Amino acid sequence: MSVGHAQKELLRVHIRWMIRRDMPEVLQAEQESFDYSWTEEDFLRCLRQRNCIGMVAELNEKVVGFMIYELHKTKLHILNFAVHPKYRRLGIGRQMISKLIGKLSSHRRTKITLAVRETNLAAQLFFRSMIFKAVKVLRAYYEDSGEDAFLMQYRISSDIHEDAEEIVRSIVQYEE
Repeated sequence: MSVGHAQKELLRVHIRWMIRRDMPEVLQAEQESFDYSWTEEDFLRCLRQRNCIGMVAELNEKVVGFMIYELHKTKLHILNFAVHPKYRRLGIGRQMISKLIGKLSSHRRTKITLAVRETNLAAQLFFRSMIFKAVKVLRAYYEDSGEDAFLMQYRISSDIHEDAEEIVRSIVQYEE
């Protein structure tokens, strides 16, 4: 990095449950972030489900980012995630994902998954920097464009050891 570039200051945000009055700012961030954005009805339909949770990142009482995720028996699945374009690369997305990772447990939910458009390189790189791995290609995943998606996954470390032990057991089984 050259000396002439001023580094943006990282911002600390307050992450809290999404409430109804956040919707105008959430919709604005959504529309400015995606070509195929969710409508207000899409958000409300999702949030009415018992296993669906909305969170926002707030800076000086302004919503600057959000995430919608589903609770499953063994995982959390991110359905929608965005930081308002004016507030990107300031650590806000990293704080939101760190908060979500903090909800994982080696006894219950051990991973976070999400689908990322194959053309959304910025999101792929961001989630990769958060130690997510692309584990599968989902062909023609998006109805709006027919575009493929990458299924990306974060796993807590104890889960990886369990997987390694399972692989070793299955190899031993074939050697016998």
